[in-house]
Amino acid sequence: MKHNNVIPNAHFNKKWQLHVRTWFDQAARKARRYRKRLVKAQRVAPRPAKGSLRPIVHSTTRRYNMKVRSGRGFSLDEIRAAGLHPKYARTIGIAVDHRRRNKSTEAFQLNVQRLKQYLGKLILFPLKSDKPKKNDAKPEEIKLAVQLKKQRVMPIKQLVRREKARPINDADTKFQAFQALRMARADARFIGQREKKAKQAAEDEKKPKKEK
Repeated sequence: MKHNNVIPNAHFNKKWQLHVRTWFDQAARKARRYRKRLVKAQRVAPRPAKGSLRPIVHSTTRRYNMKVRSGRGFSLDEIRAAGLHPKYARTIGIAVDHRRRNKSTEAFQLNVQRLKQYLGKLILFPLKSDKPKKNDAKPEEIKLAVQLKKQRVMPIKQLVRREKARPINDADTKFQAFQALRMARADARFIGQREKKAKQAAEDEKKPKKEK
């Protein structure tokens, strides 16, 4: 303590029992959520109980961009590349996000392939049994349909690639990580100047040399 101040004497333990939050209905809530899931599964049957098909997207920022997760919905370009119309895609359990833009060719192709794989597994019930449409399933396929209750439609799995263990060789012991990082940083920093110099040197070689 400094200076002539009042000695702290805060009464933080007064009436503590009034500020404690209890939670005794945890087990009851668990049972209630389970009953709600069963009611929803019966209501939407034979559709999946866990919602629509979602695209594979990468998380944001450098820290999490190596991880994949489910996105809000497929872009319009992905839907059309798979041979579907956005309005029709929503009716067969595919989430569509009209605001999403594709910035990566690899991710675009991956989601188009995901849509085609979903269409290959899809068993589409006819709205009218006496008037089936072109994409509707046959009666034999309808009998094989099973509702998904516990897992999402085509769940996304993290791809973890681990380095295989190997013995340390001479190249590893002689490698200087700090120097390699500094050189890579310098190469990235001066790439524009070096390209400009190389271009200027190539133009100078093409010019006819003056005779002395």
